[in-house]
Amino acid sequence: MLVRHAAPRVLEGMILPVAVFYAGLLVAGVHGGLVLAVAWVYGGVVLRLVRRRTVPGTVLLAMLAITVRAALALLTGNVVIYFLQPTLGVFCASLAFLCTAAGRRPLIQRVTTDLVPLPDHLVRHPRMRRFFVHLSLLWGLVQFANGTLSLWLLFSEPIQTYLIVRTAAVALLMVLAAAASLLAFRRVLRVMQQRG
Repeated sequence: MLVRHAAPRVLEGMILPVAVFYAGLLVAGVHGGLVLAVAWVYGGVVLRLVRRRTVPGTVLLAMLAITVRAALALLTGNVVIYFLQPTLGVFCASLAFLCTAAGRRPLIQRVTTDLVPLPDHLVRHPRMRRFFVHLSLLWGLVQFANGTLSLWLLFSEPIQTYLIVRTAAVALLMVLAAAASLLAFRRVLRVMQQRG
């Protein structure tokens, strides 16, 4: 259930935008990739409006960010600018996960409860609190590794190689971290049930 709930968001927000850019890159070069990526995001907004669905604030922010990134890349002729901002954002996410780990409500707890609705009594339990601290540390380190790999590839490899290697490596890293998180979550729930 957890994976089924989160998978569409990951597909829409992480995997398809890269695939759309890459398709545009192959067919029409860098400019085609940029235009197709922007069109993809705007198309998603239009589709939501046509279906009379609410457009989440995060989607509007993504639309604004991709527009600015693509415009800067087109104006400067440097596609690295297009990919640099999300990579820097990954480092910011890493820092946010690590810095909020010991706080009253770690960022990973907010992200988790946004993706998977959990009852309040479960979220407030001391064991679950420790789980969120450990999960914050895990995801902070995973995002740091993601950012480091992405930055290195961005500045050392051609864009085509960057897209393929980074997407595959980050997907593997995220799947492993998600699997570890899910197994740890199940273990915490099992322990909580056994000890009442």
